[in-house]
Amino acid sequence: MASRSVSVHQKLLRTLPFFSRRLKSTASPSTSSGAPNLNFPEKPDPEPKKPDTPKKPSTPKEPPFNLDDYKELFSSVSTRKLIRSTVTLHLAAMEGMVDLGSTVMNSRLMKSSIPRKMVLESIERTFYDHFCGGKTLGEADKTVKKLWDSGLRAMLDYGLENALDNAACDRNLDEFILTIDSTKLFATSPVSFIVVKVTAICPPGLLRRVSALLRWEYKDNSLHLPWKLKSFPIFVDSSPLYHTLEKPEPLTPDEERDLELAYNRLIKICERSKQANVPLLIDAEDTLIQPAIDYFTYSAAIKYHRDDSPLIFNTIQAYLKDARERLVIAKKAADEMGVPIGFKLVRGAYMSSEKRFALSLGVNSPIHDSIEDTHACYDDCAAFMLEEIAKGSGSVVLATHNLESVHKIEWRILSSRRLNRWFWIRQRFFDFATKDVRLTTRKFAAAKAVDLGIKKENQNLQFAQLYGMAEALSFGLRNAGFKVSKYLPFGPVEQVMPYLLRRAEENKGLLSTSSLDRELMRKELMRRFRP
Repeated sequence: MASRSVSVHQKLLRTLPFFSRRLKSTASPSTSSGAPNLNFPEKPDPEPKKPDTPKKPSTPKEPPFNLDDYKELFSSVSTRKLIRSTVTLHLAAMEGMVDLGSTVMNSRLMKSSIPRKMVLESIERTFYDHFCGGKTLGEADKTVKKLWDSGLRAMLDYGLENALDNAACDRNLDEFILTIDSTKLFATSPVSFIVVKVTAICPPGLLRRVSALLRWEYKDNSLHLPWKLKSFPIFVDSSPLYHTLEKPEPLTPDEERDLELAYNRLIKICERSKQANVPLLIDAEDTLIQPAIDYFTYSAAIKYHRDDSPLIFNTIQAYLKDARERLVIAKKAADEMGVPIGFKLVRGAYMSSEKRFALSLGVNSPIHDSIEDTHACYDDCAAFMLEEIAKGSGSVVLATHNLESVHKIEWRILSSRRLNRWFWIRQRFFDFATKDVRLTTRKFAAAKAVDLGIKKENQNLQFAQLYGMAEALSFGLRNAGFKVSKYLPFGPVEQVMPYLLRRAEENKGLLSTSSLDRELMRKELMRRFRP
């Protein structure tokens, strides 16, 4: 099995096409030094024809890809860290490891001081150190600096969620403000976003109540919600409305007061974020409370933005059947109001719980029926946003670990005739095949990608991967000239690990896809220890 895995990855990397040239922008020192180089060989530009009619992609000979320079690839990684990372990724990918971790964290062992200390110390030296930025904001800043030195930026995510009362919400607000203020320490900020969880500043129970009322308002236009602010549309006919089967009671005076307090917390975060000139990325949750989160996000985006660029990015989960429709109607509503809004595209993190809940009610799941359908929805959402960017309107963060999606994004742009006025073919991108995705018959490896025309300092198109995951993809995108960030959670071990385990339970497949990084790390270790 090991030899077969090596063979598959060698074939994959040999078929990664080279980039014919880098983006027009000149690389900054921060993105050109200290980072591993995936050695995409360059090739002279093809002779241009007519700028309005791009030449159809050809099928040149398969270019070579350098797999031998492991020393350069991991030059900034110490042997100790490389060993630890390899072991951690292997452990995380083992079947049952996530379930074991959840069992231990929720067991009676954690109620006894000595076993608790031993468990937390073991976790800190392995999984925590690999997937998290540090226990404190100061430690996280050091990790951010290391990412910046390697040509990547950070999405700072303090591990806060599910505040149960106003006192906890206020404490969490203070932490968000401190995190935002920390970005002022850098002359050129290596922080691309501050991640905000609305559940940390508004009790989930209140979010459920607000979501129920918003659903019923969509069903019954005569319903008046006196507390509701101007927002963008958050539902379409295909949205899961089964959470609210009968008319909810209006919010009580105390609930309206708590809702105002929660919104004011978000406003304070927005104001501080605008002062620091660092955008906010609002995390998504499950469909039970997501309508309220969308409402919070869009109403704040209407009030706070930076001239022609968005300050607030909402998250769209492509595994939901209504994802593209909701993305389109929200974007169009924002355009009509003249409000810049950004989006982060992800596949989703609550698949198991969503399916279980729908099954318990005897209704159709809001999740796509297959992973292929989810991939297709993600690619469609990405294509829509890239077309909007091409027309000068829109900002998107493409959060993906899927090489094929990265390639299809470029293919979709190439196939869109509306983009011909803005773009000219310049580059190649990725081709990919795994056991879950058929090898494309359209010779994607030979298709030339489109020069997006986005200057290096422009924030309209960015890519993102989890810290500690998909390093080859992150550095490959960076070498191509794109902006790339790592999603960087930080905070006390006992606070962050339960949160990470909950996410890992819903993303077990993602952990099992780390084989590319594991194989490259193993080969580099063999080189270092070879006599």
